[in-house]
Amino acid sequence: MEDLKPTPANSSPLTPIGLLERAATIYRDSPSIIYAHTTYTWSETHHRCLQLASSLSSIGIQRGHVVSVISPNTPPMYELHFAVPMAGAILNTINTRLDARTISVLLCHSESKLIFVDQSYYALIQDALALFPPETNRPMLVLIADDAAAEESSSSVLIEGDFVDSYEGMIRKGDSEFQWIRPASEWDPIVLNYTSGTTSSPKGVVHCHRGSFIITMDILLEWGVPKQSVYLWTLPMFHANGWSFSWGMAAVGGTNICIRKFDAALVYSLIRRHHVTHLCGAPVVLNMLTNSPNIRPLDWPVKILTAGAPVPATILFRIESLGFDVTHGYGLTETGGTVVCCSWKAEWNQLPAVERARLKSRQGVRTVATPAVNVVDLETGKSVARDGVSIGEIVLRVGSLMLGYFKDLEATGKSMTEEGWFFTGDVGVMHPDGYLEIKDRSKDVIISGGENLSSVEVESILYMNPFVNEAAVVARPDEFWGETPCAFVSLREGLTRKPTEEEIIEYCRGKLPRFMAPKTVVFMTELSKTSTGKIQKYLLREMAMSMGPTKKN
Repeated sequence: MEDLKPTPANSSPLTPIGLLERAATIYRDSPSIIYAHTTYTWSETHHRCLQLASSLSSIGIQRGHVVSVISPNTPPMYELHFAVPMAGAILNTINTRLDARTISVLLCHSESKLIFVDQSYYALIQDALALFPPETNRPMLVLIADDAAAEESSSSVLIEGDFVDSYEGMIRKGDSEFQWIRPASEWDPIVLNYTSGTTSSPKGVVHCHRGSFIITMDILLEWGVPKQSVYLWTLPMFHANGWSFSWGMAAVGGTNICIRKFDAALVYSLIRRHHVTHLCGAPVVLNMLTNSPNIRPLDWPVKILTAGAPVPATILFRIESLGFDVTHGYGLTETGGTVVCCSWKAEWNQLPAVERARLKSRQGVRTVATPAVNVVDLETGKSVARDGVSIGEIVLRVGSLMLGYFKDLEATGKSMTEEGWFFTGDVGVMHPDGYLEIKDRSKDVIISGGENLSSVEVESILYMNPFVNEAAVVARPDEFWGETPCAFVSLREGLTRKPTEEEIIEYCRGKLPRFMAPKTVVFMTELSKTSTGKIQKYLLREMAMSMGPTKKN
């Protein structure tokens, strides 16, 4: 058998791009995208993507070029996930909540050749390009016009003639018979995604066709997504390509319900109007759905996949009481999506609701395409005890792992070992039943009097307080203990009175060991978040540091 080797016939490159052609064959006249008053079929989406890829090629976009897009969850944002790779190029989706300076840095770093610009972000991109160094080549611009964006805007924005074309103009000019450019190797890059920067400056994560195909198939299997599901885009597509569901919905011939921005009332309306079956979102989305006024339980179960940050059991309990069926997962931009899931056991259904929520708040076990997950001691590198208490760094062996960080071989080398492990920078525990639970980012662990303290654990108690809407805990310097917990909280709307700092601290002391309870509580209107709904703890750490050390009582 040693004479049998890979050949072109038995090693055709894996890619998620071919899923669109298949969808157009099987689900030809079924709806692919619904957006406001516009509906496309899978046949139409296939042709539009081919036409767009054709136009990209005709204006000089070649294999290996980076093409960027800044847009909310609209049909063009979805189509570009296929059209750009069909032209042989690499898709770069830009966080719409970033500022002009950061976008300018990312565009220069990525060497983007062209940017598709939703009209709402025209001024932002202009500001970003104005910050380019004089000798740097500027990317071409293509305008994505949208009547809904014009309706949202309080004042009409003058769009000047900086664009080489409009999005729909490129589609009209393109060839629907275009022979799309297949990857020469499944290891060819398909996307360049920048991390959301919760702990540091964003890094450019490069994924290949093979990894993107694997994560797409993996999560469809893990989540049990049926054919022709109805998927509501509450998760930004610019976050890890919508956790791969941009391609996954083509695989199952589903219907993509697109929305420009998250609004809880709109989400409930669209769920009922289109009989939505699935949606994704960070824990902040779940929190907003439970706090929406005038909500009533759903008429059928809607599946939610949540990841991006640990979910307090209290929020899980509230969201499931409304009729949502939550699956909790874990992944990173570097893994392309969810690679650990809290796979549910039938016997857990017999447990009380509070206990079910506690079990579901754990991140879970490896998915089918994830060969291994472990938690290792931060100093020795050896596996920690499976006792649900011993803390270590989460390490992964993942079939969908990135190729590496763009233009940063040093960071790539530090994150991956010769033994095949990827070091996540997240801290967690392994429970006796083999289920993983995240306790913190390694940078967020609070060391108080020599004890490692999980901020996530303190946050879960704060979320149980009826006054609290959002909570985040970071380290504040302490003259005696070195560090102590500092809590930043926003309060729920409609309160008849507001709690004091002392009340919040005493509440925590009643439910936690005394050393784990916050020594400081800061009330804020809203906690600053990344574009994917993660609380930006590094900003809160800076605030806590600026307060100076707490004094010994």
